Amino acid sequence: MAQPVREYQDIQGIVRSGYGRLEEASFLLLRITNLSEAKAWLAAVVEEPGAEKLSYRVTHAGHLSESHQERALQIAFSAPGLRRLRAPEELFQDGSINNFPREFRLGIAAEDPDPEGRSRRLGDIGENAPSNWEWGAPPETPDVLVMLYAEAGCLAAFQQMVMADLALGFEVFRVLGTAKAAEEGDTRREPFGFVDGISQPEIDWGAKREPGTGADLEYGNLIAAGEFLLGYQNEYGLFTKRPLLDPARDPDNILAPAADVPGQLDLGRNGTYLVFRHLEQDVSGFWSFVSKKSPGNQGVDLAEAMLGRRLSTGDPLVTASRAEIRGVGPDALDIRQNGFTYEPDPEGLTCPFGAHIRRANPRTADMPGGKQGLISWLLRALGLKRGGPRDDLLSSSRFHRIIRRGRPYGAVIDHRESVLRGKPPGVASGIYFISLNANISRQFEFIQNAWIVNAKFNGMDGETDPLLGNRVPSLGNHVTDGVSLPQPSGWGQRLAGLPQFVTVRGGAYFFLPSLRALRFFARQSGTG
Repeated sequence: MAQPVREYQDIQGIVRSGYGRLEEASFLLLRITNLSEAKAWLAAVVEEPGAEKLSYRVTHAGHLSESHQERALQIAFSAPGLRRLRAPEELFQDGSINNFPREFRLGIAAEDPDPEGRSRRLGDIGENAPSNWEWGAPPETPDVLVMLYAEAGCLAAFQQMVMADLALGFEVFRVLGTAKAAEEGDTRREPFGFVDGISQPEIDWGAKREPGTGADLEYGNLIAAGEFLLGYQNEYGLFTKRPLLDPARDPDNILAPAADVPGQLDLGRNGTYLVFRHLEQDVSGFWSFVSKKSPGNQGVDLAEAMLGRRLSTGDPLVTASRAEIRGVGPDALDIRQNGFTYEPDPEGLTCPFGAHIRRANPRTADMPGGKQGLISWLLRALGLKRGGPRDDLLSSSRFHRIIRRGRPYGAVIDHRESVLRGKPPGVASGIYFISLNANISRQFEFIQNAWIVNAKFNGMDGETDPLLGNRVPSLGNHVTDGVSLPQPSGWGQRLAGLPQFVTVRGGAYFFLPSLRALRFFARQSGTG
């Protein structure tokens, strides 16, 4: 039986909150230059006994309910950074059942035996290729990511103080500043102008649901904690692979025992993996394209069809009629924006099959079609009744959810003005995409490969995500620059020649440790 999450003081707060109330943020990319000084700073921010006292520390999930937060600091490490920190070498060796997973060890810009292996799977080819990145590919790979959040007007002083304290042990080789998200009323918007931060999964902190039961036959938004936190049971009812250690490696008894492997200590427990993607958005190019193809209302209808949500409100194009979905909040806004499946739209007439929100989260369950009566369930189980022609092409969404914690950056460009004025010279805008997941391969990489950049997603041909696709021809020189808009007549409309609207400028895979693990890294001095 799954265990509830209770150790909030051991979990970095970003797992529980995106710090939306802290309007300002910046992300520091660091290289370790002096190991002893780096460990001393790390010991200070996790309040190790005897360490220097600083006026800030790593913000844990318990802080979010204990007191008003004026600022927050979070820390994550790349695989090269952990090796420079002298983490035990067995955690990076192939063949070990207790090591870091291969995708984390190799990194997001890794050259597999096939030089374009991971990059092609992620769509990081053409203009998105790591060779074109500003950072993230060797030698511009960070060791450490420090995330700073602060109330309006307070970030500059906070950042200056932290960077001064870091100077003895680290080189800050890039500062990624963010922009306050454009707002209309109470809604926050990303650079293309759409409402941001909708449709997050709800973490099952209290272990209310049991994977493998009849509840899995319908789509739900309440997801097992082990999908986002290591050391807890996931949607398979199992523990995700994570770094474990022999107790001899922890003479100070800092780490907790592994719940599922007797005699091992759990370095991963209460930690997770963080995917960071630097995505530049061509706002003026996007709105110029849709306005030319759909001039009647400045392209808003086409833009909404490509995304799958209303520009004005963020509501889905599909009517939100499934308020009973597990995990949807009780307030009317959450039900309206998140309480739906695509069952009422089997032909894609309301929300096109290739719309971004269908790709990012198809809202499928173990039994296609969502909630079913007993007779319907039996007919489907026996193969005597089938749903839509695309139902069996999609994997159950609950195995592939991620938590998104991204922030916009750059100039805020009003979409109505961008069509008339174009992109201001020298100005870039976009999103620092941040996702949290316990299994990078099964969660982020699956979404990216099987849903976002897959030109045959959902039974289609020749089109990738209309917003995130790279438009590079697939193997066999098949085009990927189309978007299909099903029509009631049965003759679908297809637009070709979509430009690339989003370009990858950098990225990395990080391990976001628990506070226990941070103390372990600060104290242990093994040489591998």
